[in-house]
Amino acid sequence: MNILIVDDDVELVGLLRFALTHAGYRVVTAFDGEQALVKLREHKPDLVILDVNLPLRDGFEVLDILRKTSQVPVMMLTVRAAEEDEVHGLDLGADDYLRKPFSPRTLLARVRSLLRRGNDPADEMAIVSGPLALDVERCQAQVGGGAPFRLSPLELRLLRLLIGAGGKPVDADKMIGVVWSDRDAADRESLKQVVHRLRRKIAAAGGSAGWIEYVPNAGYAFTPQATPAQ
Repeated sequence: MNILIVDDDVELVGLLRFALTHAGYRVVTAFDGEQALVKLREHKPDLVILDVNLPLRDGFEVLDILRKTSQVPVMMLTVRAAEEDEVHGLDLGADDYLRKPFSPRTLLARVRSLLRRGNDPADEMAIVSGPLALDVERCQAQVGGGAPFRLSPLELRLLRLLIGAGGKPVDADKMIGVVWSDRDAADRESLKQVVHRLRRKIAAAGGSAGWIEYVPNAGYAFTPQATPAQ
C-alpha cells in the first residue's frame, strides 16, 4: 500500500514516514500543495494524509481539486480547533480528521481503518432506493432524472447504511461506529451535522429533507416518502 504524506513540518513528516514504513507501508512525501498535486498524479497513492496549513495551496484546495478526479481516502491533519474547519474539510470530501498533536498509534489505527474501507470487495457501485440513486464510485447521488450532486465520503457511508436498513431505524451509536473510522472522533452532534448536510443536499436536488427521518428513541431511517424532517 502506498501512502502520500503532505505536510510542511519536516520533523513530523519524518516521524510519520518512520511509523508507516515500520508498519509495512510504502511512503511518498510532499511539503506543499503544489508538490502534493504532482505526487498524486505520479504515484496514485492508496491513501493521503493531508495537512490543512500548507504553502502555495492549502489542504482544503488540494482536497477540492483531488475530489474532482479521485475518491482515494484522505485523512486531514490540523492544529485548528474550530469546528467550522472540520465541517468544511468533511464537506469537501475528507474521510477523517485528526487534530495535532496525536500519537503514532492513533494515526496507524485510523490508517488501517480507512484502507480497509477503501478496499472492501463487497462494495456495490450503484445503489437505488426509491427515487434516489447512489453512484458509489463517483461518490455522488441523483434524485429522479435530476443532476447528480456530490457527497462527502462520510455522507456516502451514512446514506448506504440507512438504505441498507430497508426503511428500519438505525441506532445513532451504530451509525457513528460504522460511518467514522474512530468513534472517539465523533459524537451525536457530529452525526446530526452530517444528517443536516445530507437533508439539505437531497432537498436541493429535488427530493425531500424528510426522506432521512428521525425516529424517537430508535435512530434514523431512510424513507423516501416520509413527511418533512424534524
